[in-house]
Amino acid sequence: MSHPFKTAAHALLFGRRGAFPRKFEERLGFAVFVLALLFVSAHGVLAHEFKVGDLEIEHPWSRATPAGAKVAGGYFTVTNKGSAPDRLVSISSDVSDKAELHQMSVKDGVMTMRPVAEGLEIPAGGKVALAPGGYHLMFIGLKRQPKQGEKFAATLTFEKAGPVTVDFAVEGMGEMGGMDHAD
Repeated sequence: MSHPFKTAAHALLFGRRGAFPRKFEERLGFAVFVLALLFVSAHGVLAHEFKVGDLEIEHPWSRATPAGAKVAGGYFTVTNKGSAPDRLVSISSDVSDKAELHQMSVKDGVMTMRPVAEGLEIPAGGKVALAPGGYHLMFIGLKRQPKQGEKFAATLTFEKAGPVTVDFAVEGMGEMGGMDHAD
């Protein structure tokens, strides 16, 4: 003779014929559907992308700055879905007095950072990442300190596609841009 708890549990889960009850299957299906919806919508809430012409700008982000800092960096990835190259030619933002495109490089063990006066080419069918240690934006003469969890707007102007206003998500001081974007 089997234990009554086992029999009752077995009957509850599998019913008399050894199959899941229809209500259980419906609830399980509904739960899986809701979880899938939450996953998809959470990605949409976290990820932020912008489009202008043939260009897609993915996950603009910056780091929080300590009190008194006068500069902040800006990072994103831009993909050119078109058949002609384009060029990032200027940046402006209300968070700073001015904004510039810079390139950081290391040569013979010496790190240098310099403005990129001629703009940044985005090749046809290509992708360019502005990231720590390479090309990046510099917001110079901060009017306020970007704080983690906030966003601030900036306008990126491209030679062919024109201007687009994007929101830079402010991450923690030591972050590397992984909040909602992994490349």
